[in-house]
Amino acid sequence: MVRKLRSWNNNLIPNLLIQTFKPQSNSFFCTKTLSLPFSSTPPPQSTILRNQIIDIRDPKISVIPVLEKWVGDGRAIWKPELQYLVYLTKNFRRFNHALEISQWMTDRRYLSLSASDAALRLDLIHSVHGLEHAENYFNSISTRLKTSNVYGSLLSCYVREKSVEKAEAIMQEMRKMGIANTSFAYNVLINLYAQIGQHEKIDLLIEEMKMKGIPQDIYSIRNLCAAYVAKTDISGMEKILKRIEEDSEFKADWRIYSIAANGYLTAGLETEALSMLNKMEKKIRPNTNKLAFEFLLSLYERTGHKNEVYRVWNTFKPLTRQTRVPYALMITSLAKLDDIEGAERIFQEWESKCTVYDFRVLNRLLVAYCRKGLLDKAEWVVNQAVVGRTPFASTWSLLATGYAEYGHMSKAVEMLKKAMLVGRQNWKPKRRDILEACLDYLEKQGDAETMEEIVRLCKSSGTVAKEMYYRLLRTSIAGGKPVLSILEQMKMDGFAADEEVDKILGSKTNL
Repeated sequence: MVRKLRSWNNNLIPNLLIQTFKPQSNSFFCTKTLSLPFSSTPPPQSTILRNQIIDIRDPKISVIPVLEKWVGDGRAIWKPELQYLVYLTKNFRRFNHALEISQWMTDRRYLSLSASDAALRLDLIHSVHGLEHAENYFNSISTRLKTSNVYGSLLSCYVREKSVEKAEAIMQEMRKMGIANTSFAYNVLINLYAQIGQHEKIDLLIEEMKMKGIPQDIYSIRNLCAAYVAKTDISGMEKILKRIEEDSEFKADWRIYSIAANGYLTAGLETEALSMLNKMEKKIRPNTNKLAFEFLLSLYERTGHKNEVYRVWNTFKPLTRQTRVPYALMITSLAKLDDIEGAERIFQEWESKCTVYDFRVLNRLLVAYCRKGLLDKAEWVVNQAVVGRTPFASTWSLLATGYAEYGHMSKAVEMLKKAMLVGRQNWKPKRRDILEACLDYLEKQGDAETMEEIVRLCKSSGTVAKEMYYRLLRTSIAGGKPVLSILEQMKMDGFAADEEVDKILGSKTNL
């Protein structure tokens, strides 16, 4: 049963390289963002209000009371300030809060929406509520506001969903309206076609841009280069690289070299990859680009050159703030290079300096421990960390997965219950099979009591499924326990009795 669990280490904590660009898109594909309705630097607003908003980290807690109290106390707040707060919370990936502020800006302050405001709100609605709600919002927007920005925002939503037909349809509508006249929409579609492997359509888009006189910008070129990488066409990638280095219209930056390095590494050409990494490093300006540092670190880890990983870390770390991301990435990189002791040192350094304890950093070390079967160490470090703190559900879930992988199922069940107790609404293990493995184990053990506890926890989090009740019925009947209360609970939860229930009940002697 335990061996049914697949290799889990890479799935639980995705490489940061895949997370640093837009969510749900390929890591190396990028598009120029829609223009902001204001400068990305904060207006002269109250630092107190900004900090009060930022301090609310739980997405379930509304930021509206903070705004209401601010104006209720007679303090002014201007539209640029609210726009900046929307931008800031979105940048922190707190989409729910960003959407709340955007809606409060018009619903309570009666400030008019610009097309850029509407485009950003549409994007936030998609992130918070999904595509259907985003489409409904788009349909409700006045014709006056339906500019290229708003259409481009909807197009981006379709690309993130990989909805090819809808993306192509909205692009065709933009063509008819004459607003597909910049590189943005084309870059977004190039992104989509590269992700789904329809490379022939990329060539058609490039030809269309040439016919319409739409110049390729740096984003188009990067996407083309990344498209060649995606289909392991090194020759095509090198042509793009040569063009960008020789054409004065373009400025070769660290991103293009990171794409090329990734292409060479994917093709197994280490020497060429190292050459690109050397060029990439020279393009990174000190103290200005943490993201470039993170990419560089990840790419060097893929070369297997541990000394270079440490060199990059020691070179760039003093130039960055002591945030969790570089430390988490370094821990993962060293773990992949089989340097557990080094990963421990980096974790201890972060732990000694952090002002806000982020369990996501600890989780990286847990993955390393569990991969090596160092389960005692993993549990010990968690027990130390949770003193006076509430861990993430994912922290306990990682331990549960590690114990299950090595056949310690009673411990796996214990850790899974701890995860479910601290999990937020609708939380479920990232690895669905860990829940299945624990339920399998409890059913074979005939432990209906513990299984009922897990079902109850699933119900509390809103993730209970009918199949769980099937298991609970089978386990209870096998142990000679009455099941009438289970059947009643099923009915209360909206699960009607069906053929499977009748089959499990059999003679119904245990009702």
